[in-house]
Amino acid sequence: MRRSVPVAAIAAITSAGLLLAGCSGSKGSSDGSAEANAATKDIVNVSDAKGGTVNYAISDAPESFDPGNTYYAFIYNFSRLYARPLTTFKPGPGSKGNELVPDLAESMGKASDGGKTWTYKIRKGLKYDDGSAITSQDVKYAVERSNFARDTLSLGPNYFQQFLKDNDGGYKGPYKDKSKDGLKSIETPDDHTIVFRLKKAFAEFDYLVSAPQTAPVPQAKDKGADYTKSVVSSGSYKFQSYEEGKQLTLVRNPHWSAKTDTLRKQLPDKIVLKLKVAQSTIDKDLQSGNTLVDLAGRGVDGQTQAKLLVDSKAKANTDNALGQRLVYTAINTKAKPFDNIECRKAVEYAIDKKAVQTSLGGPIRGEVASTALPTDIDGYQKFDLYPQKYKGDKLDLTEAKKHWDKCGAGKIDTTILARNDRQDEVDAATTVIDSLKKIGINAKIQSYPTSKYFSDYAGVPEFNKKNNVGLIMMQWGSDFPTGYGYLQQILNGKAISKSGNTNLSQLDDPEINKLLDTAIANTDKAAREKAYAEIDKKAMEQAALVPLTYFKVLMYRSPKATNMVSTSAFSGEYDYLNIGVKK
Repeated sequence: MRRSVPVAAIAAITSAGLLLAGCSGSKGSSDGSAEANAATKDIVNVSDAKGGTVNYAISDAPESFDPGNTYYAFIYNFSRLYARPLTTFKPGPGSKGNELVPDLAESMGKASDGGKTWTYKIRKGLKYDDGSAITSQDVKYAVERSNFARDTLSLGPNYFQQFLKDNDGGYKGPYKDKSKDGLKSIETPDDHTIVFRLKKAFAEFDYLVSAPQTAPVPQAKDKGADYTKSVVSSGSYKFQSYEEGKQLTLVRNPHWSAKTDTLRKQLPDKIVLKLKVAQSTIDKDLQSGNTLVDLAGRGVDGQTQAKLLVDSKAKANTDNALGQRLVYTAINTKAKPFDNIECRKAVEYAIDKKAVQTSLGGPIRGEVASTALPTDIDGYQKFDLYPQKYKGDKLDLTEAKKHWDKCGAGKIDTTILARNDRQDEVDAATTVIDSLKKIGINAKIQSYPTSKYFSDYAGVPEFNKKNNVGLIMMQWGSDFPTGYGYLQQILNGKAISKSGNTNLSQLDDPEINKLLDTAIANTDKAAREKAYAEIDKKAMEQAALVPLTYFKVLMYRSPKATNMVSTSAFSGEYDYLNIGVKK
């Protein structure tokens, strides 16, 4: 999930991956003893001790804390502290963290009408932080505002908008449509029942409702785009204060009850998130214990990585995890000359992936990639349509030049986008630029902050058109741990939107669109996975993106933090649901 989970600035050595080789095993203990990668195999520092403050930090400010207006894995993860979706993932190491369980709902959904109707029962006795009751109508309203008011809330995915019946195309969202019925395809026959009626079958709908867009929102308390400043809590913590660009403080929700929540433990008294802290400062504070978690789950920076990996004691507190992620360069299929497939194929062959891997930190930060699907998504099949050959350390550009000649574009100028607070992404973009110069492509970098990258720049097709953007740096993590949860929002033409767009290639291929639609309607899991592999190959045949690395994160695990576990469900980050602090 979720679009381009941020990554660290790395200037590291390519042999760094060897330094963690052989570091395995997990104590899974409550005394703090552990080894490198321990949190990828077990929960480390298990504890039910209450009290204290858990300090988080992040190098930028999130685009939004509104559960209905976000698309970063770390906010999907963090928001569960104050916003309960219908389903969520049970804390567990690695792929065990992909286990989906009921959260706001009593049980998983009941499918009927061939998978086109899904019914959920909401737990009884649930309350907001003001003591008022949580109802099914609030869940319905949350979906309406997050998916059908895209001019106000554009940053989250639009699955529900794509799949729910929408009053024959006339529904404009709750800010414009004031009718009592609202979206007719979501029914609430009573305060504890919600029914979703779809245009077509969706076999993985239980995964879809794990998105924070199903966390309840009381309509009377909604403030549109400003709701992010004072979200009404349905979770174990509530907003105490929020200073935009500086700090968010959460405290215990007094109306949360463990009797209605089998997942959350409500351990610390307070959770403090400091915003816009330099990554080098975060790394130092993690090691000193002043900060327990880097919210972005982005991993340590290059200098810190180099130090950690040569210090056996420090290395024992690191976790090197896969998280269903891919680092890639999206090729804008609507921008000349990249609307010509021969031009795109030339780019596939021309970008020196080994050099990009080095700029990202070496093998410890991910193996060189050749597919759109990451290796840890079911349905992945190994193949390489654009194999790269090297003469010594230099990439052989024979194939690249052959396709560029077929393309007939000659020497061209284009723009490549990257995030300016992601130094590694800028470094990788610089490597891409150096590679492409050798075949006649002069790419100029334009960089923008993470918080606006998708709302104002990379995710706005009109901006890309006006600024001659041919290439866009991207990192993508699965929305939910299936091939569909990974591929839909970056390859389906129906996912292209005016702002907050994540189909950065603007690929709108009828065959791929149809395969995605038919796959998700199929109740046979094996058949779906076969289809996802086929979609992957078709996307690569279209040369819509250049896979660079199957990204791995290197995180520092604070010995002072309890219940630390790295989970695939949230892109390899630590699961934030029950982190506590040692006294």
